[in-house]
Amino acid sequence: MKRVLTIQDISCLGKCSLTVALPLISATGNEAVILPTAVLSTHTMFKDFTYKDLSDQLDPITQHWKSQDVQFDAIYTGYLGSVEEIHHMEKIFNMFKTKDNIIFIDPVMADNGKLYPNFDMDYVKANAKLCGLADIIVPNITEACFMTDTEYKEEYDEAYIKDLLDKLAKLGSKIVVLTGVSLSEGKTGIMGYDTVKKEYFSYQNDIVGAKYHGTGDIFSSVAVGAYMNGLSIRDALAVAADYTALTIKKTLENPKKPWYGVDFEATIPDLVKALKDAQ
Repeated sequence: MKRVLTIQDISCLGKCSLTVALPLISATGNEAVILPTAVLSTHTMFKDFTYKDLSDQLDPITQHWKSQDVQFDAIYTGYLGSVEEIHHMEKIFNMFKTKDNIIFIDPVMADNGKLYPNFDMDYVKANAKLCGLADIIVPNITEACFMTDTEYKEEYDEAYIKDLLDKLAKLGSKIVVLTGVSLSEGKTGIMGYDTVKKEYFSYQNDIVGAKYHGTGDIFSSVAVGAYMNGLSIRDALAVAADYTALTIKKTLENPKKPWYGVDFEATIPDLVKALKDAQ
């Protein structure tokens, strides 16, 4: 069993961030260790949510782990709320990175051509620098465009995606992956570049006609867990893409029409089976 440290906020209600990462990493058969950066009553699509920043707890917690000689097989970061928190991640990487473990970064900060509220170009630059310390990064197209100073396009071709990947690779990661990539009509998925093997790769699913909060967190959490199970990064990303698509489809079948997140709990047995089949 591998030990995965995941660092992001926890929305007590909302099926995203740590409330997704903890159960799904565990479902892949790995130990999930959490480091909450903030506690929210709900995710930010609810009105009047509460928010408690936990930045002042990051150093005491990680210093305690270090004193106990705690080690991790993977360090996975998601949403980080400030430049200060990004700087904390740099310290944590220095404390726990080894030649045998990996750093996996989902630089959550933008979508649909726009930054999320309260983020600016200083945050973008700090995130780009952090991505340079990772082994694997999985930004969406918008995030990649901001980090590489590239014009965002909603209509694009494969050459545009490869150019983005080449620019991302210059940040320093070994494997760069773009999510939300549509390479043909009716399809969506990922395209990546392995800087060691000098190879591009892609994986596509049928587009499911719905969007839900937290599906990016599901994808990243399953990808990390699958990779820790010994799958190649390409196979791990494929399992994650398939599982994310499945959870959306299952949620659409729910007569109660949930709006704030997907019914990933109902599809955990499918994830376990998919991992067994992939090995």
